[in-house]
Amino acid sequence: MQTDSNRDAIRVVDLEKRFGAFAAVDKITFSVGAGEIFGFLGANGSGKSTTIRMLCGILTPSGGTGTVAGHDIIREPEEIKSSIGYMSQKFSLYEDLSCFENIRFYLGIYSVPARFWKERIDWILEMTQLAEVRDRLTRDLPQGWRQRLALGCALLHRPDILFLDEPTSGVDPITRRHFWDFIRRLAANGITVFVTTHYMDEAGNCECIAMLNQGRIVALGSPAEIIREALPDRPEADLNDAFIKLMSRQTE
Repeated sequence: MQTDSNRDAIRVVDLEKRFGAFAAVDKITFSVGAGEIFGFLGANGSGKSTTIRMLCGILTPSGGTGTVAGHDIIREPEEIKSSIGYMSQKFSLYEDLSCFENIRFYLGIYSVPARFWKERIDWILEMTQLAEVRDRLTRDLPQGWRQRLALGCALLHRPDILFLDEPTSGVDPITRRHFWDFIRRLAANGITVFVTTHYMDEAGNCECIAMLNQGRIVALGSPAEIIREALPDRPEADLNDAFIKLMSRQTE
């Protein structure tokens, strides 16, 4: 939902990223309220990953303005990195380390003071329900458990905002449901969650969604609002129907 700018966790205006003559992200504007679950949807090549990389302080925008966790995306990229957690689509932990060893490694990466290590390790192992397998090698864990570990490591420094890039890709439906239960608990505790997904049933868990196509936002609002506006004559339509309609409309 659009929120008061003083309470926005993320806010961008006319955000743009060009590579030569090609506009990967073409002057998009949106905001994400603190503690909100915000969905970012689009086909492959629509500009989702480029947008996330700008918001995370990895890519410098070609134009526009924006803030993430109160930090300017152009002038303060390093401050942004310390205020956010990021879980990539590609599994990024060390498979030849145990759960405990991965957590310990990322405590160092995030510069968490040593006095907090035991508390954070215990917190993450309990929260991810991995305490009983803390000493197992990560490569021996089922995919869903590995995803929980990756999410836990992204939270070790207690970030204000969590970026999740297709976090349930390749996991079974039951694991996906449990994962989203966990995401909702994080949001209820005040963490802002910015998530990309290809699963329309997952997108229905978001309070607000932006649909991106060819670098431009083609729909912005709650799932119900997007369905109603895209398909006003089809009361039985779901978010998948709306997504297909909006994407095809842009290519006609």
